[in-house]
Amino acid sequence: MLSHRNYNYRNNFMKLRCAKMEDCLIENQTVFYSKAEHYWKEVSPTVDGMLGGYGSISSIDINGSKKFLQKFLGEGQGKTGTGCALDCGAGIGRITKRLLLPLFRTVDLVDVTQEFLDKARTYLGEEAKRVENYFCCGLQDFQPQPERYDVIWIQWVIGHLTDDHLVEFLRRCRSGLRPDGLIVVKDNVAYEGVIPDDVDSSVCRDLNVLHRLVARAGLSIICEEQQQNFPEEIYQVHTLALR
Repeated sequence: MLSHRNYNYRNNFMKLRCAKMEDCLIENQTVFYSKAEHYWKEVSPTVDGMLGGYGSISSIDINGSKKFLQKFLGEGQGKTGTGCALDCGAGIGRITKRLLLPLFRTVDLVDVTQEFLDKARTYLGEEAKRVENYFCCGLQDFQPQPERYDVIWIQWVIGHLTDDHLVEFLRRCRSGLRPDGLIVVKDNVAYEGVIPDDVDSSVCRDLNVLHRLVARAGLSIICEEQQQNFPEEIYQVHTLALR
């Protein structure tokens, strides 16, 4: 599944490291994606399930994301609007509920697992009325509506896309932005190369690899930060603002 819920331990660093993602894939792309979808269909539709058993870090994550995002929002030249946001790999709507709905008038969710989106309708409570669309789709196939979004938030999901599909998706996201809109990628970062995870059928890329893919998509990194105060046993997590 294309998910924002992929936590990997540092000892995965000892696994095979690759220069690019495709070198890590033993099976074809169809199997790569279908294995991920099957994995996440077995995951509980809860915050703890979305965070791979690390539900206790949700508040730390949201607070860091809010501090990062609020630097760009507002009125005036170069500022990003607060009309509509897209939550990619939204799951049950953890990020939508605690980060995006408090900051934006409306939000769309996209996730490949219908059960998670069904749960989001109740998990979001009264504020669900400000969610305009629940898209059930893998990001490798998802086409954002042109010039619809002020912010496209992509968290813990890019490891479920091949390099080429990630580049293509970022290009489509760029077309989906309103003027002065922003793409935010928040994800695990490997120490070197690309590290595959056979359990959930994903990979973790290092920053150099990620930077190259962003550049291939025709985007620029306008801000980058490392998330602080996460447990030591998981990968570093970085947040990148792109335009």
